[in-house]
Amino acid sequence: MSTLHYANQAQWQRRAFLQAGAVSALGLSLPNLLLARSTSQGVRLNGTAKACILLYMTGGPAQQETFDPKPDAPEGTRGEFQPIATTVNGIQICEHLPKLAKLVHHCALFRSVWHGSNTHGVGVHYNLTGLKHAPRRSGEPQLDRKDPPSIGSVMRQLRGDRNGLPAAVQLPRPVGDQNNAMWAGQHAGVLGPKYDPLFLFDEKWLPGDPLPGFGLARDVGEARQKDRTRLLDSLEQQRPARTQAEQDFARFQRMALDVISSERSWRAFKLDDEKPATLERYGNNRFGRSCLVARRLIEAGVALVTVPWGFKQSEQNFDTHNKHFAKMKSMLLPPVDLAFSALLEDLHERGMLHETLVAWTGEFGRTPKINKSAGRDHWGRVYSAVLAGGGVRGGRFIGRSDKEGGSPVDNPVHVTDLFATMYHALGVGPDTPVYDQTGRPLFVVQGKPVPAAF
Repeated sequence: MSTLHYANQAQWQRRAFLQAGAVSALGLSLPNLLLARSTSQGVRLNGTAKACILLYMTGGPAQQETFDPKPDAPEGTRGEFQPIATTVNGIQICEHLPKLAKLVHHCALFRSVWHGSNTHGVGVHYNLTGLKHAPRRSGEPQLDRKDPPSIGSVMRQLRGDRNGLPAAVQLPRPVGDQNNAMWAGQHAGVLGPKYDPLFLFDEKWLPGDPLPGFGLARDVGEARQKDRTRLLDSLEQQRPARTQAEQDFARFQRMALDVISSERSWRAFKLDDEKPATLERYGNNRFGRSCLVARRLIEAGVALVTVPWGFKQSEQNFDTHNKHFAKMKSMLLPPVDLAFSALLEDLHERGMLHETLVAWTGEFGRTPKINKSAGRDHWGRVYSAVLAGGGVRGGRFIGRSDKEGGSPVDNPVHVTDLFATMYHALGVGPDTPVYDQTGRPLFVVQGKPVPAAF
């Protein structure tokens, strides 16, 4: 497995280098080159999604206890939960997802996704970027500018910031646990900090409340703040050329000032004008509130919002090595069922689902065999993911796993193909370039879209 994945990464780097060389050697402008290639290869992009909400289940949710139940598996594998019928004949999901069962006609359930690694950091990078991380000497891959960019950062570069808001946002916390604060794949990697998502991380902050650290000081009123901003702008105009670090600082400083001055746009982060019934519908918890804020951000023009599970501790996320069934039943599945279903219904009722791709995944699945601690362990050989909206055809499952949920037996979908499918829905193809900090073009779509999804 590792040889194949490294080869994929090398291919990604080599292809980018060759493309850059071809442009300079032929003297052909990049837009014309790409247009010629697209026309000659018959590339067609029919994506209808203008934005994406990525729901990321930190820890790796069990396929057997979510969207690929195995009631006929042998004892010691099949687990304690039963499947229930959905709105689509022949498709069953876990009994503890009853609200989502009524919305499967909107969803494509991918039951044969794989990448082969049982390591959290590797799986996280794969499922936030669609690509293998750059080689490391040892340990779990942490954030690094050598890595391919997250899908949020790609969309931020391609779509651009709008309405005073960054095009990519992540809340309410990083993807990491108590041992690893931020696994790789969450920022712009080689594209540079300019395209990092806006990260809203504060363990004490409840999404929808006033943004942590964003607001006027107690002794500074609006008029005084405007005077300060005008003075700062005047001084900045008189400064000589700034270093890259100074430019980055100025950019974030300007963003902070925009939060204060552009109250209208940044109100998308607040929930004080939502009806209590809407908040109850999503769930008045960090995950539910984050999903509701995500919907508001998409309405305000943000291109991609990543919503990781709200807690970092392994005892509170989907890394269920022990007491798996008790945690899934009481702590994990009910909030997911409530918020995910509310998000789909809300987008549909507002006429936004056709133009908003909603994705649900984690870093991998869980073992077929139940361990001695009544848990399931890491399993990258097969796992489940869900896509809905954005032109994706619902009411279907794609691929199959074997009777124990241990490996794909039909239509295996490598994670690169899952992301190619997501990018296709967003109108991004294999010949769509993004640019690193040196201006070199990179092509991040390395897999092939799954035809059955459209």
